[in-house]
Amino acid sequence: MKLFDIEVDHKKNLLPRDGTVHYFGKILNEEDAIHYLNVLLNKIKWKNDEAIIFGKKIITKRKVAWYGEKPYQYTYSKTTKLALPWTTELLELKSKVEQESGETFNSCLLNLYHDGSEGMAWHSDGEKDLKKNGAIASVSFGSERKFAFKHKETKEKVELVLEHGSLLIMKDATQTHWLHRLPPTTKSKTPRVNLTFRTIVEKISALSMC
Repeated sequence: MKLFDIEVDHKKNLLPRDGTVHYFGKILNEEDAIHYLNVLLNKIKWKNDEAIIFGKKIITKRKVAWYGEKPYQYTYSKTTKLALPWTTELLELKSKVEQESGETFNSCLLNLYHDGSEGMAWHSDGEKDLKKNGAIASVSFGSERKFAFKHKETKEKVELVLEHGSLLIMKDATQTHWLHRLPPTTKSKTPRVNLTFRTIVEKISALSMC
């Protein structure tokens, strides 16, 4: 079985302006991708995600997990998570992603979508905890789903399908100028696990600078 079903030009920027997105296609063969999917489904410490919307606490069906090289705090949707230590498999995948992309990462946010009824609304990953204009590596396992970008001003859209075992890199000014989402679909009946490797910027206290 070939590693890649379709030849992909990962150097091509999928965005027409104001950002950089590279799609590498499948970076794992089918056997390895299935192995990692099963490990992630069964060994990751999944929890239902929480968000504060209009002052009310919302608990999602979608589950999340937050891992890193240190117990980093990560705040989004007005909730804060504390990173768990890396698992062996996450370190293996981080190494693979860094090798393919030439980028480095120190943390990973994982999302578990049980089926196509669960998705993600339009948003950008511009939290102050993250490295400004830093790369975010998105690795997908399981059900293949459509992924979309929308320019915040021009409303231009770019869509693609994220394959099982594939890698997508978002970097430069992408989060400043573009929103992205995972739309719900009735076609998907099986789980999808998505890993987004990120770089958290550690805060330097005034005392440490004295």
